[in-house]
Amino acid sequence: MNENWIKVYTSSDVFAAEVLKQGLEEAGIPAVTINKQISAYNIGEVVVMVNKSDFDKAIEYIVQNEIE
Repeated sequence: MNENWIKVYTSSDVFAAEVLKQGLEEAGIPAVTINKQISAYNIGEVVVMVNKSDFDKAIEYIVQNEIE
């Protein structure tokens, strides 16, 4: 991943991260998830990243939709 991507959300819940990614994409904000969990135990985190130029829009989307 190049330096133009920035983290906007971290969770231990894969489903929540994927739902957020889908919501961001539907709002016109390209997003990716990076799963850093140890799959056998679901220990670790899942990160949602967006392009730096979309960071403010992504944070606004997260706040408007009350995503924790």
